[in-house]
Amino acid sequence: QVQLVESGGGLVQPGGSLRLSCAASGFTLDYYTIGWFRQAPGKEREGVSCISSRDGSTGYADSVKGRFTISRDNAKNTVYLQMNSLKPEDTAVYYCAASPWPFRQNMCVAAGLYNYWGQGTQVTVSS
Repeated sequence: QVQLVESGGGLVQPGGSLRLSCAASGFTLDYYTIGWFRQAPGKEREGVSCISSRDGSTGYADSVKGRFTISRDNAKNTVYLQMNSLKPEDTAVYYCAASPWPFRQNMCVAAGLYNYWGQGTQVTVSS
């Protein structure tokens, strides 16, 4: 059974940090571009970051550049999203997704190119 499972969400104060994990089962992440997306209440889903399966190339939305870092550990079949300097506007449900398409920068926002999706993890940034 192909599955992506996100974890690591929670409640954090502004300026705090969280690390999200995206663990795959039933398939190997090595051959997939992985993206992180988020959706806040009443808003459309937006791309946050993505990472290549091959050379580790990464891309980020302007709103998170310099604060978020995406990485992958193929040995653990897991992708991470380190989120620092969190802001209230980062509050959303965060989803990871896997795409068989080779990495391009625009994949970080092209949700339609992703075949597999996790169930999401809630991130709430509030004092």
